[in-house]
Amino acid sequence: MAPDSVKQHSVFNLVATVAAYLTLNSTLNLMNKWLLGIYGFSFPLLLTSCHMLFSFLILLPFMMREPFKSLHAATLQKQWKGIIGIGLFMAVNIAFNNLSLVQITLSLNQVIRSCIPVICCLLAIGIENKIPTGKEIGSLVILSLGVMIAVWEGSVNGSPHGIMLCIVGTVCNAAMMSTSGRILSEKLDVLRLAFYTAPVSCIALFPFCYFRESARFMTYSQGQSMIVTAIILVGSVNALSYNVVHYLMIQMTSAVTTTVLGEVKIVGLLALSVLLLGEKSMFTTRMTVGVVLAVAGFCLYSHCKMSLQRRPAAPIVKGVPDLINPGFRLNNTQAGKFSFGRKSVINIP
Repeated sequence: MAPDSVKQHSVFNLVATVAAYLTLNSTLNLMNKWLLGIYGFSFPLLLTSCHMLFSFLILLPFMMREPFKSLHAATLQKQWKGIIGIGLFMAVNIAFNNLSLVQITLSLNQVIRSCIPVICCLLAIGIENKIPTGKEIGSLVILSLGVMIAVWEGSVNGSPHGIMLCIVGTVCNAAMMSTSGRILSEKLDVLRLAFYTAPVSCIALFPFCYFRESARFMTYSQGQSMIVTAIILVGSVNALSYNVVHYLMIQMTSAVTTTVLGEVKIVGLLALSVLLLGEKSMFTTRMTVGVVLAVAGFCLYSHCKMSLQRRPAAPIVKGVPDLINPGFRLNNTQAGKFSFGRKSVINIP
């Protein structure tokens, strides 16, 4: 296949993945909002546990066949810490976020969680060994600040305990994203990652589910078991599709870029509500300023990423100092071995 065709194919795959990610993210959020709020199915932890259990059971037949079957032992032996970490981070994120909503407003919750791109970028330094540039961090701060301004309702109502729960959940969300990025970069596919992390999250969520929702759910489900089963099944299909595409999005781009797209989706929905639903009266000056800042931060972040991709790789000469950039870093002084980069290595005897 010609290089141009390969590049076009890669761009098409990326665009399709982004479109699927934003679509599934929006449908899952809308479905959960309707189900947990309007319909009255007030069991968010149980719902998430069912989603995870469904993902594990659906993927199980495929994971028991080749080429996956022969990979499990080596993968789990090498990646078990990261897999458990992702499952636990996901469970704590969901549980603490839902618990915080009982004690703080949804607006304050969204303001706090708008910091995810910045937190994820900082955690990636230690987890993924990715050092961001100053422009990247600045653009993420502008983006997050814009989303905060756009979603803030003008008042802060909530207990310190609820705020702390939301902060811990937000940090766990960012840690889950960055850890996923680290593991997916080490030859682990998205299907196996979804399969491995689902039971971990189920086990971690079980105590929260049992003590907070099990008794109420038994009373609620009496006489309408078919409706409850259908609701959980439809939501589980959507959640499985979203989780797979979410991991694929992290693998194709990065954890930080995926969180950035999530922030852009928020301001995009605000703008669409004005254009399509005629909610101009609700779109205040504050929200306009927030959307403009968020879009500016996104554009700046995109420019930074594209600039890094277009930067040509300088040739690396082992054993000879870099005359163009004398500030090279000496990694290994043994046997006259020097390292100046990763690409275009030239050996000189």
